[in-house]
Amino acid sequence: MSAGPGLLRDPDFRRLLTATALGQLGDRVLFLALPLVAITALDASAFRVGLLTAATTAGSLLVGLPAGAWVDRMRKRPVLITADLARALVLLTVPVAWWAGRLTFWWLCSVALVHGVLTVFFDVAHVSYLPGLVGRARLVEGNARLSAVRSVTSISGPTVAGPLVGLAGAPATLLASSLGMALSGLLATGIRRPEERPAAAERPRLGRDVKEGLRFVLGHSALRAIVLGDALFNFFLVMYQAMLLVHLERVTRLSSFGIGLVLSGMGCGALLGALLATGAVRRLGPGPVIWLAPLTTCPLTALMPLARPGWSMTVAAVGLAALSLGGVVRVVAQSSVQQALTPDRLLGRMSATARFVSWGGIPLGGLLGGTSGSLFGATATLWIGATGMTLSALPNLLTRPTRS
Repeated sequence: MSAGPGLLRDPDFRRLLTATALGQLGDRVLFLALPLVAITALDASAFRVGLLTAATTAGSLLVGLPAGAWVDRMRKRPVLITADLARALVLLTVPVAWWAGRLTFWWLCSVALVHGVLTVFFDVAHVSYLPGLVGRARLVEGNARLSAVRSVTSISGPTVAGPLVGLAGAPATLLASSLGMALSGLLATGIRRPEERPAAAERPRLGRDVKEGLRFVLGHSALRAIVLGDALFNFFLVMYQAMLLVHLERVTRLSSFGIGLVLSGMGCGALLGALLATGAVRRLGPGPVIWLAPLTTCPLTALMPLARPGWSMTVAAVGLAALSLGGVVRVVAQSSVQQALTPDRLLGRMSATARFVSWGGIPLGGLLGGTSGSLFGATATLWIGATGMTLSALPNLLTRPTRS
């Protein structure tokens, strides 16, 4: 990423990095275990799996815009800590309800919805916290190192979760997810660097603050292209993901351990992307990287709907790894652009507005993915998702506003 240890010399950044690793490990276990609870433990239909995906991401629609305005008025670290501990507690209710014989699909959806709302606050605060912690001059390095940690957990999370699901069952596996988020929140309490309280507006008004964030993001050509490209990518990605586990479990006949290995392969691609991201941004500029990454890697996701039991599954897994590689490179580039272009007082609102626009269609994508899976099958839905993710490069390709 960069010569020498760089930010790793900073003990506060190391604490944030370690907290991020633990929280992301819990999140990656959750990514595999939560839908498998529905698929294997509750025998959910394809439509219900899509509905669960929609519930997981509906928080962006419910609180996406006001979350940014609220976070901009607060210190960010307490938000990170509170959100992590609350998410850990919410996830803990799934294995408890399972052991008590009271777990239902609708309880699972409620947990997914509450967890998703808390994740909105966590993510908005995390993006807003980094510039103050590391300084704007080191944003690319900071984002790349955080992405590298997320990538390592993308490898280890499914690798741990797959055998755990096989041994203890999907509901019990969520204990590991809950523990990771709890440890993340506790570790973040050790960050020592003082954080200034944001200056209070004379008369804070939620509606006015939300509009200001919307105007800033949608009125800036570079930021607008980024969020529109993200919106397309995420919409079709969630359609793809909603049926991916169904395809792996019911078409390719992989075991939970095999599914974990495939998802770990995605993590390997993400780790390679994190290692390459800083060099790619330095050589090409962030603007070209933002559209080149999806244009060159997303077409390879079409290998998955071709996969059947046997050697073709290995080839399809390479396509998923390429998707993760391109996704991480793109996110590092665009996160650094967004943070660099945004004044400190608007960071929370920028992040929330970007998330609202980028993630707003995800619940619909989950529902459409489930509906498409029910009507046309999981394989056809994967074809639709692969095509749409490739086309997500168009807004940034046509705009190309940021070249340095």
